[in-house]
Amino acid sequence: MNQGLTLMLAGMGTVFTFLTTLVFAMVLMSRALMLLQRTSDESEVTAEEVAAISAAITAHRNTKKN
Repeated sequence: MNQGLTLMLAGMGTVFTFLTTLVFAMVLMSRALMLLQRTSDESEVTAEEVAAISAAITAHRNTKKN
């Protein structure tokens, strides 16, 4: 009985520690990605790119109907 309780507590402690570490790692990665996105100005889409994408979608949809 005592050995089973010790094994259960060790297993639950291991899982809790792993999950807590995983949450902190995900928060840190999220913050790092947010900082990288703020520094990148090249990710903005221009009006010409939007027009080209819209034209390509319209052309694709028209060819699928025929």
